[in-house]
Amino acid sequence: MPPSPPTRIKIPRIGVDAPTTPLGLDRNQQIAVPPLQQANAAGWYKLGPSPGEAGTAVVVGHVDSRATGRAVFFRLGALKPGDTIEVLRKDGKKARFTVDGVVRYPKKKFPSALVYGHTGKAQLRLITCGGDYDKAAKSYKDNIVVFASLATGRTA
Repeated sequence: MPPSPPTRIKIPRIGVDAPTTPLGLDRNQQIAVPPLQQANAAGWYKLGPSPGEAGTAVVVGHVDSRATGRAVFFRLGALKPGDTIEVLRKDGKKARFTVDGVVRYPKKKFPSALVYGHTGKAQLRLITCGGDYDKAAKSYKDNIVVFASLATGRTA
């Protein structure tokens, strides 16, 4: 598919139907996350491919927040291989992805090359926090990563 920013993400199995917002890098040169005031929005990494385009598109979201409780990707870890993710794009097309797998990685040993690496195919990675919460660091210790591939012939 040609490049086009995503506008919404839908994941029926876990009840997600959320707007997307473009994000870049934070001050630590890591992928930024949506502001906590927008905990129910997903963030698309705008410096990479758009969903449906060749390459690895990345969408991040909060698992929860002190203000709202459960957030957009609260149930992300419940996805299973074969589940469907639909991304609506600004050009009016829908990119439909099939979940290949869900993995939890310690943040201290996050495999960036595996998660963000270019495969030559249209891929999607959904990322949120997971595992135990470290109160001192005010952060979860792990990340949940969903690996998904563009479903062949499944764009509209």
